[in-house]
Amino acid sequence: MKAYMQRMGRSLMLPVATLPVAALFMGIGYWIDPQGWGGNNVISAFLLKTGSTILDNLGILFAVGLAYGMSKDKDGAAALSGLVAFLTPYTLLQPGAVAMFFRMDVKNVNVAFSAINFKNVFIGILAGLVAAALYNRFSGTKLPMALAFFSGKRLVPIVTAGTMALVSLLLLFIWPPVYTGLVNFGEFISGLGAVGAGLYGFFNRLLIPTGLHHALNNVFWFNLAGIDDIGKFWASQGTKGITGMYQAGFFPVMMFGLPAGALAIYQCARPEKKKVTASLMLAAAFASFFTGVTEPLEFSFMFVAWPLYVVHAVLTGISMFLAATFHWTAGFNFSAGMVDFILSLRVPIANKPYMLLVLGLIMGVVYYFTFRFVITKFNLMTPGREADDVAGEEAEDLDTNVAGEDKYGRLARRIYTALGGAENVTSIDNCTTRLRLMVKDTGKVDVAKIKATNVPGVKIIDKTNIQVIVGTDVQFVADEMKRLANGGVAVAADAAAVVAPAKKEIAKKIDVYAVANGDAVSITEVPDDVFAQKMMGDGFAIKPTSGEIFAPVAGTITSVFPTKHAVGIKTDAGLEVLLHMGIDTVSLKGEPFTIYVEAGQEVARGQLIALVDLEALKAAGKHAEMIVAFTNADAVKDLALTTGKTVKANDILGSVEAK
Repeated sequence: MKAYMQRMGRSLMLPVATLPVAALFMGIGYWIDPQGWGGNNVISAFLLKTGSTILDNLGILFAVGLAYGMSKDKDGAAALSGLVAFLTPYTLLQPGAVAMFFRMDVKNVNVAFSAINFKNVFIGILAGLVAAALYNRFSGTKLPMALAFFSGKRLVPIVTAGTMALVSLLLLFIWPPVYTGLVNFGEFISGLGAVGAGLYGFFNRLLIPTGLHHALNNVFWFNLAGIDDIGKFWASQGTKGITGMYQAGFFPVMMFGLPAGALAIYQCARPEKKKVTASLMLAAAFASFFTGVTEPLEFSFMFVAWPLYVVHAVLTGISMFLAATFHWTAGFNFSAGMVDFILSLRVPIANKPYMLLVLGLIMGVVYYFTFRFVITKFNLMTPGREADDVAGEEAEDLDTNVAGEDKYGRLARRIYTALGGAENVTSIDNCTTRLRLMVKDTGKVDVAKIKATNVPGVKIIDKTNIQVIVGTDVQFVADEMKRLANGGVAVAADAAAVVAPAKKEIAKKIDVYAVANGDAVSITEVPDDVFAQKMMGDGFAIKPTSGEIFAPVAGTITSVFPTKHAVGIKTDAGLEVLLHMGIDTVSLKGEPFTIYVEAGQEVARGQLIALVDLEALKAAGKHAEMIVAFTNADAVKDLALTTGKTVKANDILGSVEAK
């Protein structure tokens, strides 16, 4: 669970990194035109709309960022699945859709469903996690031949849509009572005076990860229960010292407390990480102070150090309680930052607002020392704190001025050996600066040998997960380790230290299948001298009667030509196969061809890999022979094929034996 939360925190840093600049755009725009929100000033309108591009779409950003970051190979298909996962409940749980499902007037739909919008962080996080889990489970799934087009990564968004439809069905019944329950709870604590204000502040922060804090906000800030704290404050109505009590206590936290907490996080960071941590904390702290947008700071430690976030919620509640007890009030239209504080000074109903600055200084000291104590006492992995912290994830201040690939090959081999080689390593992945490795048993890893390579750090997460911090060159080391794991040799590795890969039984005799319906002919009958004279290797051809083209052998796609007219396949035995569709079709620039595979993809024999428009070939005056050539002739021991007859796609033509 701890490792999972760490991955969540890391993955969220990509969308969270966009928030400070969005907050500044919004804050400056609001400062220019606080009354009209851009209606009275075009520059203000432009800045506000620019900032809202990000802040009004947090749910989508979190869904895509989490799905991408939590996926096993950081593939774009995972990000697309995250988007699908978010849009499904967003569409199904809109008030209009709910009214249709229950056959009622939209006015009677529970107000809870109005909270299912692009800002909804809970839906975004849920969608991202579901999409990533489904991608990791189904991205390698192979379907029967008739459904081969939907295999692998194409299957994930489909499964995601279906899964999130079921989740939406559950939320259709679960979301309203939860939301309504929080509203009722809010109405209850509103009668508790200053204590109620403190409880509200505590739960307001605590519920942010779920997006349900809006339910409480509706009770206290707006007219849902007759309080309307924001509206009455800016209209200067109500009771001086009371109106604004559900806003005032946020100013000391957002302007002073959280920035002081950011300073503590920076000072607790490891020396080599402080530069990177400082850039993250400075931007987030300024956004909090100036505009009151706290998400960049809060999400930087919300998951990676969740106990600290609970402490933050408690301190927020204390600030709200103190401000309400002494009747110090101020208000905001946007958020509790400096901009709104200055604007609220001229509202007559504001009561001793300057005392909130005094409280803010006190809360700043409390936040700083409390954060430092909690972080160090419980060894929390706040940004920059540990080898696998979030800030270090994005960039390392390491010495990487060692040129040449020889370094990466040697380093990869030594780390792979210390991990236990093929007998222990089960997965190799990397982020920006570290190797993320899965092994059968971390107890079999020789940590001392890994540290002897002078890498910056090694972190054992649990019994099967370990991380090795390498630096910004980690991608090169990961590539060499994957080469070793696949049975290759790392670049410039000396032979004495090469790790022997796990032995794998590979069939030397391989059946060869017809790639299409039509007439099978010898490769010597192909109307192209290069193929007919076997310059590209021995093989065969099919004069097709239909455009569906299938894999002649099982293997890995090594290349798909940019003009789509040719595909390379390599079998486990090392045979290299070229499927060339038509003669001189490179000049058609891919127009008659639809390709269903990509480089690096594993294919089964008989899997649909392309669709060819035979009429287009005929209209262009091109021969349509589908040519299969075994291009590494030195690897072919015996080729025995039957040609000169009409065949159906996936008929066995014979076999080829590898040396």
